[in-house]
Amino acid sequence: MTASNHINNHESQTKLARSCRNPFNSIKVFVVCHSLLQLSQLLVSGFLKSSISTIEKRFGLSSQTSGILSSFNEIGNTLLIVFVSYFGSRVHRPRFIGCGALVVCVAGITMCLPHFIMGPYEYDKSVASVYSNATDICQPSLSGQSESDSQCVTQTGKENNQVLFILFIGQFLLGVGGVPIQPFGISYIDDFASKKNSPLYIGFLFAVTILGPGLAFMLGSAMLRYFVDIDKIPAGEIVLTPGDPRWIGAWWLGFILASCIVALASIPYFFFPKEMPKELEAAEDADENKGDLMEVFSNTSDPNESVSLVKFVKVFPKVLLRTLKNPVYILIVLAQANMSAKVCGLATFMAKFLERQFSITASLANLMIGAVNIPGAMIGIVIGGLIMKRFRLSPKQCGAMCVCAVFCCILFSIPLIFLGCSTQKFASPNSDQHLSAGAWYNVTECSVQCGCSKTAFNPICGADGVEYISPCYAGCEAVAFNYKENKVLNYTRCRCISSQESGDSATPGSCGSSCYHLFMPFVVLSFFAGTLVSTSQTPSVMLILRTVNPSEKSLAIGIQFMLLRILAWLPGPVIFGSMIDSTCIRWGKKCGSKASCQYYDNNLLRQRYIGLQILFDIGALILFTAVFFVLRHKDKVGAEAEKNPEIHTLTEKEQNLKILPSRT
Repeated sequence: MTASNHINNHESQTKLARSCRNPFNSIKVFVVCHSLLQLSQLLVSGFLKSSISTIEKRFGLSSQTSGILSSFNEIGNTLLIVFVSYFGSRVHRPRFIGCGALVVCVAGITMCLPHFIMGPYEYDKSVASVYSNATDICQPSLSGQSESDSQCVTQTGKENNQVLFILFIGQFLLGVGGVPIQPFGISYIDDFASKKNSPLYIGFLFAVTILGPGLAFMLGSAMLRYFVDIDKIPAGEIVLTPGDPRWIGAWWLGFILASCIVALASIPYFFFPKEMPKELEAAEDADENKGDLMEVFSNTSDPNESVSLVKFVKVFPKVLLRTLKNPVYILIVLAQANMSAKVCGLATFMAKFLERQFSITASLANLMIGAVNIPGAMIGIVIGGLIMKRFRLSPKQCGAMCVCAVFCCILFSIPLIFLGCSTQKFASPNSDQHLSAGAWYNVTECSVQCGCSKTAFNPICGADGVEYISPCYAGCEAVAFNYKENKVLNYTRCRCISSQESGDSATPGSCGSSCYHLFMPFVVLSFFAGTLVSTSQTPSVMLILRTVNPSEKSLAIGIQFMLLRILAWLPGPVIFGSMIDSTCIRWGKKCGSKASCQYYDNNLLRQRYIGLQILFDIGALILFTAVFFVLRHKDKVGAEAEKNPEIHTLTEKEQNLKILPSRT
């Protein structure tokens, strides 16, 4: 027996040594690869959010529609997440992750197809240039006929339906491809990492992963500097500039680059094993803590029997009910749902909010988010993981840490409500909402004889400080050109402009805002708010992993993501999009139909946008506080049990006496 044991030990040590020489048997290598994959996956989904305002203008979408589009990928994910997570310990998780990444790649390519299917971008034809100046100024001889004839409406509606269908398909595929990536990755790391290093690895994973949206906004900043039809129109013929309200950037180009990165990141997953030696333990001990999912069903089936979908449907309600009865689990998930809803609003519409609030370009807005806000969240996640490892926080201390993080975030967020610009004074024939005197000026009388197009949108800034939606609606009768650079210098003899100091002239472009100096304080405060609240990410995830049965871990994560999608990621962008639409004061028109919003009530937009975020923070604070008190109560019960072991033993004996007769 001694000789055979020695041989067996020698063989196991030899296998362990061989596996250690294989880099794909290292959990650290997996953590690095999975971080890169999740980063590249979020690069695809994040790029849509970085260019959402551009897509709105390109295809004439409302913020509510773009919010639905942004959240549509969660539908495919929600439909499959629990089923896939259920089979987590039975399937080859790395290969499933690799296949999911390839689907994400296909989704990214699908998202850019509308650019190649649609014709060139057609903006307001009244644009002034050396080559096109016929309808840019006041010309009483024109009838000002609307472009909203039946043929135009039919064609535009058909094109928009095709575009939306393709974008929704791409988003659905993106959700399907992302199903196995995060749940399988987290459970795989927690299964084969040591208990001491698991929080640090998961914290590192989240920290690197969050660089994905950051790089997506940086990529969006770079791509939106190029004109949308850069592949169709020679650079010399592009007369618009990024600062022009009609400028559309190359929103489609980033999807191609991001998809290629995802394809490269998926390759290593086809070489990782189904199971690997547990970190710092012998190979034969790697499976001790894994358990078997079928064991949680209390002898409803044979653990060695292959899992079928029918059995899953039968036993899943029991497992779901048992998981939801865990008070710590459900409270944390609900708190995370509040935080996720807030993040959805930030990720989807923050760039647009900055554009409108401080009159900056889409490229600069994306650059600030990618270079400041996203790294701040990453720093917070790393700090949270380091604090957990350094001080070895107990569950109750983790709950307290989450409470403090959210409370500090609220303190830094409240001042943001007061940092912003009022709506610039603008003049147009009509407004979609009643505005106070001095904010909107009606130019119907002074431009009624100019023959202006009803769809004109070529903003100019009058000498009186008012922004007019076009030179025609300002009643301008003359224009001065710089023929060498092919650009407009100014407009003169404007009927609707009356300024004693500067006369009746106007300059091309928007008047902009007068509070740009508040932009950097806003960015700094939002940076600290995001950093502080992100420190709660790792403690909340570890509380979930440590409060569920190890054999239910993969399924618990699947249920967690399912609930987050249903409660936050699906409705979140739609809620924020509808709220933003409610602050629009003038909608654009395209062929007689409502297009994207041209002007917002900035004060109302800021109050509702920031206020809604704070409301979600308060909800998370209440729920994390409840988690803390539940965990404190459990600690008290445990301490009393240690002080009175005879009472605890008696209770166990009484329970055994009740169970034994039923078994016999």
